[in-house]
Amino acid sequence: MNLRLKDYLDQNQVGYEMTTHPEAYTSQEVAASLHKSGKQLAKVVILWAGEQLVMCILPANELIDIGRLETIVGSKQIRMATEVDFKERFSDCEVGAMPPFGNLYGIPVFLDERLVQYDRFYFQAGRHTETVMMSMDDYRRLVSPKIALFGRPRPKAA
Repeated sequence: MNLRLKDYLDQNQVGYEMTTHPEAYTSQEVAASLHKSGKQLAKVVILWAGEQLVMCILPANELIDIGRLETIVGSKQIRMATEVDFKERFSDCEVGAMPPFGNLYGIPVFLDERLVQYDRFYFQAGRHTETVMMSMDDYRRLVSPKIALFGRPRPKAA
């Protein structure tokens, strides 16, 4: 587990469970390796809102509705960030395995309200082989994310 995250959780006396699994690069692969629904697995997406990076956390089985997010964030300039844009800021994480703790990296966090309905949720912990499960209440207390509905279901395959 990412040492920055581990120290933060331990210092705040938060209970969590870490699971090691085969290397998984997409949120759907992580969910499958854990034998869990993508509904409880948090996917981290880094975006630009104008000139500011923002972290969006949503269920792994959903996509971001950019129109909704523009309204929530208050910017008409929402665009995907590239790995180059944030790689240095998350230097203690494998690219694509960032934990949903933007507060540890100076990035505002937006949490999709569909994840809030679960008592516990799962997320990658800085490596493509590790996932953490923790209480949603503890997460909300530690991160203070802005909660809003900005996810949308993936289109059904034809």
